[in-house]
Amino acid sequence: MTIRVLLADDQTLLRSAFRVLVDSEPDMEVVGEASDGAEAVRLAREQRADVVLMDIRMPGTDGLAATRMISEDPGLAGVRVVILTTFEVDDYVVQSLRAGASGFLGKGSEPEEMLKAIRIAAEGEALLSPVATKGLIARFLAQEGPSDPDRDRDRAEKLRSLTGREREVLVLVAGGHSNDEIAERLEVSPLTVKTHVNRAMAKLGARDRAQLVVTAYESGLVRPRVE
Repeated sequence: MTIRVLLADDQTLLRSAFRVLVDSEPDMEVVGEASDGAEAVRLAREQRADVVLMDIRMPGTDGLAATRMISEDPGLAGVRVVILTTFEVDDYVVQSLRAGASGFLGKGSEPEEMLKAIRIAAEGEALLSPVATKGLIARFLAQEGPSDPDRDRDRAEKLRSLTGREREVLVLVAGGHSNDEIAERLEVSPLTVKTHVNRAMAKLGARDRAQLVVTAYESGLVRPRVE
């Protein structure tokens, strides 16, 4: 199956470079280019994109708002957003994950990394740059203000819906571990781990593993640790 990729960046030169890279792969094709977030949302719908490479800082509707629009649109439930950023220690990245992005990638990444990120996002299973993303979430949440009692109750209620094994798997996912690594730790098959992850995502309303990590930190199941 060919992965349909949409490029969203206000810099024409960068879009052109990304297009050449993506179109050079036999299992991928660029189905559209957008120079702002609003256009990205429209093209994602019209072109049936599988993955959107989304720049954060764009004029008009920025990447953060566009990511939220895509994640909240039931008609775009199958679309995965990978945030492209010049600064990998940017709080906007964490906000984008909360808005529904599957992960992030630095614009200075090697071409192979970007192609791998597209394939991983299209699979909808793995978190991109797990260690770095975990660190960003920890840093961001450690700076949050006073807790909201209603929000905290909602988080606690969702966690209570998980089985003991699902909670255990969630903690390991938040630690940046892959399904194979979790399977080895728990002495079960990777397929069993994948089943637990999918059930946890369904119960917690998470689109993918990135959202599971955010939920694990927000709920207090995993405590942020800032070095």
